Amino acid sequence: MPTTTNSPSAPLHPDAILDALDPEQRDVALALTGPVCVLAGAGTGKTRAITHRIAYGVRNGTYKPTSVLAVTFTARAAGEMRTRLRDLGVVGVQARTFHAAALRQLGYFWPRVVGGAPPRILEHKAPAVAEAARRVGVSVDRVAVRDLSSEVEWAKVSLVTAEDYVKAAQVDDRPAPSGYDHQTVARLITAYEDVKTERGVIDFEDVLLMLADMLNSHRQVADEVRSQYRHFVVDEYQDVSPLQQFLLDQWLGDRKELCVVGDPSQTIYSFTGATPHYLLDFTRTYSEAQVVRLVRDYRSTPQVVHLANQVLRRGRVPGALELVAQRPAGPPASFTAYDDDDAEATGIAARAGRLIASGVRPSEIAVLYRTNAQSAAFESALADAGISYLVRGGERFFQRKEVRDAIVLLRGAARSADPDQPMPEQVRDVLTTAGWTEQPPAARGAARERWEAMQALVGLADDVAAAAPHDAPATMATLVGELEERASAQHAPTVEGVTLASLHAAKGLEWDAVFLAGVSEGLMPISLAETDEAVAEERRLLYVGITRAREHLELSFARSRNPGGRATRKRTRFLDGLWPDDPSDRRGRGRAVRGQARQLLTGEHDVALFDALREWRLSVARETDKPAFTVLGDATLAAIAELKPTSVAQLARVNGVGPAKIDRYGPTILAIVAEQAG
Repeated sequence: MPTTTNSPSAPLHPDAILDALDPEQRDVALALTGPVCVLAGAGTGKTRAITHRIAYGVRNGTYKPTSVLAVTFTARAAGEMRTRLRDLGVVGVQARTFHAAALRQLGYFWPRVVGGAPPRILEHKAPAVAEAARRVGVSVDRVAVRDLSSEVEWAKVSLVTAEDYVKAAQVDDRPAPSGYDHQTVARLITAYEDVKTERGVIDFEDVLLMLADMLNSHRQVADEVRSQYRHFVVDEYQDVSPLQQFLLDQWLGDRKELCVVGDPSQTIYSFTGATPHYLLDFTRTYSEAQVVRLVRDYRSTPQVVHLANQVLRRGRVPGALELVAQRPAGPPASFTAYDDDDAEATGIAARAGRLIASGVRPSEIAVLYRTNAQSAAFESALADAGISYLVRGGERFFQRKEVRDAIVLLRGAARSADPDQPMPEQVRDVLTTAGWTEQPPAARGAARERWEAMQALVGLADDVAAAAPHDAPATMATLVGELEERASAQHAPTVEGVTLASLHAAKGLEWDAVFLAGVSEGLMPISLAETDEAVAEERRLLYVGITRAREHLELSFARSRNPGGRATRKRTRFLDGLWPDDPSDRRGRGRAVRGQARQLLTGEHDVALFDALREWRLSVARETDKPAFTVLGDATLAAIAELKPTSVAQLARVNGVGPAKIDRYGPTILAIVAEQAG
């Protein structure tokens, strides 16, 4: 990909901004007026494209910097966007998360519209949910409170009230949290809102909802916001929830100056209320929209890209982009079946050790898994191998005590810094007083983790010094400013250790080497994925994991949980036809499923019924403007064609046909079966 090495203090000429882009990215930058839809595959440089678009619009006079609002989903992504714009010589653009932008505006307008100070924000729902559960007579433990809190959040971001919750959950085939029914959850949602009102607090979803309502019902407020922000950019648009879209609509009013960027293939947060619907239907909403597709993958080798493309192609993922690798060829992806979980963890630790010995930095290696509970085995195996690691999703870097203490010392040293001493040397002198040493301690555990945190600060000091121009060397004040900006964006410096992370936590990140562990049925897809939609999302999750790898990619699973246990596990169906032929796995589930499908559709009437059901499903999909698989999946239609149900009770026995599907489609399906039988 073209690169630039300009100083942040030297604004680029508009033509220089365009020269740094490939043809498709240049199309994005030139599409300065909305509506614009950028479909950007993994590793195709979407952040580069949209930041250069903003910079080009500012440099050629199309935009005033302060009239642009760019929103994304994480503070880290927003911070990266601000940094890139600053490096392009553009300041004044607002790049924030949805919540940060909404909170700023709500705090500004609240005294004028409502009066007084805004309510305090409830940082954690758990205490209020636990109190709500007590009021409705529901017994809960810590896990139940967590699950109920997630369900309350889903309802709010989906714009579902307590009165509508039961119906909405049934329509979406959404099961209630384990051990509860939908009516109980609806009563709990009402009680939760009462608890907040009595305590005078609001939650994070209320921030978006209250601001959107304020804009919708107070014309003067809406006019003021819309006169300030005239151009909008939304990153990761496939993850927008109905609540976020409602707020975006209020920001826009009747204008169309909107650029959205997203990838339907990376929709992995549907369980939280995110939906790719707005991205997939963007050209229906805006018939005049310019659409640009970014498919040149600059991140991964052709071997990694090929596997990622195949996983999507075999799943017929709606809106999937076919990536085109731009990097030179690399090693083939490897596939390993281990005897048990311990053997898998030990084997991955050994392979990681060999990569490190070959020159790959530990921070450029990741072990990714489906559930957080899987991390323990890898932590133990890496520790036994003497390999440093960090668990992503644990305590945040800037919240750690040793980091906070070190920053206090650096801030104090900046006030009396020696201008003749190089900044990296001063940093080392300061951190030595806090226990940092040139060589890492021999001890593992907490002592090693403290050293690695301070070593990350030392490394950042070296990077900041190296990036500064020769005529303006970096100072201690420069470093402190960088740390403060990173802390606000939760953009931690690199800690030198192998990353352990769930697949969800890995989204947006990349490494030279990635180990995808536990790719077996029950984990990938997770056993809780009971609907076609849920299974499709699990496939997309595997795609996200694969595309995190730049060069080395290893996929593995364990045939049994414990050493000496029965080898009952099978590798994931998502790799059917992609996993190298393994003699010990020839009687596996993939071949059995294909044989079952052939047997299922051998009869003439079965084939005719299956085709009739597919034709009906296609008509429903067109009428409802939804992807066909969201009606019923092929496997479910095949099962119906085999069973030929004649009653609702028989139809309910088919996997994938829940109560909501029966209510909506049951009579029609039974009629089709009866017609074919006749």
